[in-house]
Amino acid sequence: QVQLVESGGGLVQPGGSLRLSCAASGSIFSLYFISWYRQAPGKQRDLVARISSGGSTTYADSVKGRFTISRDNAKSTVYLQMNSLKPEDTAVYYCNAGLTGLIGRYWGQGTQVTVSS
Repeated sequence: QVQLVESGGGLVQPGGSLRLSCAASGSIFSLYFISWYRQAPGKQRDLVARISSGGSTTYADSVKGRFTISRDNAKSTVYLQMNSLKPEDTAVYYCNAGLTGLIGRYWGQGTQVTVSS
């Protein structure tokens, strides 16, 4: 069992930055692939970024060059640094954990990100 808690969402102006955190507990964090997904109203939940247990990263084309995912295994935490935010980045952002590079079985509760002037 893995418990995930996201934090760091909020309201930011276009061009601004936010850093999301996903704190994990309950299992051996370093073994897990951790991903960030997002879901806008009326849309499906899409992968934003993923980091493997070994530190390899994957990004959606829409966020490449603007978002950076990283992990601190000592703190059992994954971060999503989001720069140059756009209104289309507005969504609820969810943390996900699994033991493979596919969608994992564990989800956090989500954190709202709103990009608006």
